[in-house]
Amino acid sequence: MATSLRPTATQPSNLFAAIDMGTSSFKLLIVQFNSSTGKFTPIDRYKEPVALGRDTSSTSTPPTISPSSRRRALETLSRFQKPIKSRNIMQTRCVATSAVREATNRDDFLQEVSEKLNLQVNVLSGIEEAKLIYLGVLQFLPIFARRVLVVDIGGGSTEFVIGLRGKAIYAISLKLGHVTLTQQFHEDLVGMRHYIRSQIEESGLIENVRNLEFEIAVGSSGTVRAIEKVLCLNYGVGEVMNPVSGEVSRDWRFSRKELMDVFERLCGGGEEERVRRNQFFGRRSEFIVAGAVLLEEIFELLGINEMQVSGYGLGEGVVVEMIYGFCDDYDVNANLRWPSVVRLSTRFNGKNRMKFASRTAAISKEIFEGVRKSNEVAVDLNAIRICLNEKDLEYLEAACLLHNIGLCLGKKGYHKQSYNIIMKGDHLDGYTAEEIKLIALLARHHRKKFPRLDDTSLQEISQEVKLRFIMLCSILRISIIIQQYQSPEMYNIEFSQSCEGFKLVLKEIKDQPPVSSSEECMAEITSKVLSEELKRFEEVFHQKLAVVAHKSL
Repeated sequence: MATSLRPTATQPSNLFAAIDMGTSSFKLLIVQFNSSTGKFTPIDRYKEPVALGRDTSSTSTPPTISPSSRRRALETLSRFQKPIKSRNIMQTRCVATSAVREATNRDDFLQEVSEKLNLQVNVLSGIEEAKLIYLGVLQFLPIFARRVLVVDIGGGSTEFVIGLRGKAIYAISLKLGHVTLTQQFHEDLVGMRHYIRSQIEESGLIENVRNLEFEIAVGSSGTVRAIEKVLCLNYGVGEVMNPVSGEVSRDWRFSRKELMDVFERLCGGGEEERVRRNQFFGRRSEFIVAGAVLLEEIFELLGINEMQVSGYGLGEGVVVEMIYGFCDDYDVNANLRWPSVVRLSTRFNGKNRMKFASRTAAISKEIFEGVRKSNEVAVDLNAIRICLNEKDLEYLEAACLLHNIGLCLGKKGYHKQSYNIIMKGDHLDGYTAEEIKLIALLARHHRKKFPRLDDTSLQEISQEVKLRFIMLCSILRISIIIQQYQSPEMYNIEFSQSCEGFKLVLKEIKDQPPVSSSEECMAEITSKVLSEELKRFEEVFHQKLAVVAHKSL
């Protein structure tokens, strides 16, 4: 009889979900939190362009949310609920920002959301939004002990907060957003600049920022990340990394001069530049010029010479606040190592590759913990008894997030490029040279030939580390293959053990049929690519592993 190793109803999954109902888009974030290690790992993200701000940003009449916007909002929230309901989520929180905050009919809208979707929405004040953004940024950048100015440019408002050691010292929200500015001024950039400057000067922001003397400035919004992307990719014609030297050209920051250069390129060239801008920025292209103008004025008025860029913001801050409710002693500064892994992965992986890497990590974690919790608590390799531990899991999950970063330089030999990026740069904070080497080797050997103990790439590490590496490598390779072939809608994973060996069961989300049937999918995996890796798993762990897919009832 099999013994399940999945969390039960009384054993929570440590998954949290946050829905951000923004002016321009709605976002769903699902995060896995490990209270014993402080690891905070986003495992899924969804984003849809609801565009509430198109109806709530009128300057001549009180802003309202139109029937068409309400319909789009309800449809999007309904779609968001499907992945939430399919998982064992510990808690979900839905927040709304500027567009809902300013709408005269917001109460009717929120009542409709509650009645039709049974979803309670927390409308954040501008100050609350700013403080949550700061909490989110702390999960991405090692800035806990520094006095930091965080700037978040949204569609309907911009939030400013000065924080130190996890506490917001000063926070303010101004009704300046890239959507509202675009609609109000269109291409009148002179008028737009004058309006932005007057709003900032009249708010008292400049005096407060000057008196508090921040050490570093951080941008956390999509607009700021888009500006940094322009510089990083040289507006689509350059490269993130020199393929010969392996040196990173940018590292989550840009200067005032670079921002000015970007603005000149965005606004020059007439129709030809407009077409290029649309191709590069997609939906954001309509508002990127207003966002750049606003950011330029913020740099000048607040005396910012350089801005660091955060991949996290409001959604992550909402999750942190939920975690505080379940973990009173949670320390946002407890783990500097893991955020550096996430930063490096996010640096080179787009949304889809990041999602792939995160799901691979979830599968690897399930296999790892299942093996470790089984009756066979240790494995004998070459007369050395190996017991897997929490650090081994950290190395495995880090390799999952980083194994595909070399794809930024092309598919050919990308596993070797992943190794080079990890090794040639001071990216991973708090890790020893041996730990970095192990993570890089896992990324290097996640594909192609399975490594041998006498492989030249393993010569500089100890025999015990080599053996741990072989075990972790086996789990990693199986997890990547499963993620490559499983239906995108297959999320739920269960790991069990019986007298016949281990079993990994993949379950599809209810009411969401996959592209192909799970039986066909797993038959293809077993017959083509997974069988060899399963044989190696049995050689390493001395037990069989079966991979099975089940359809939800």
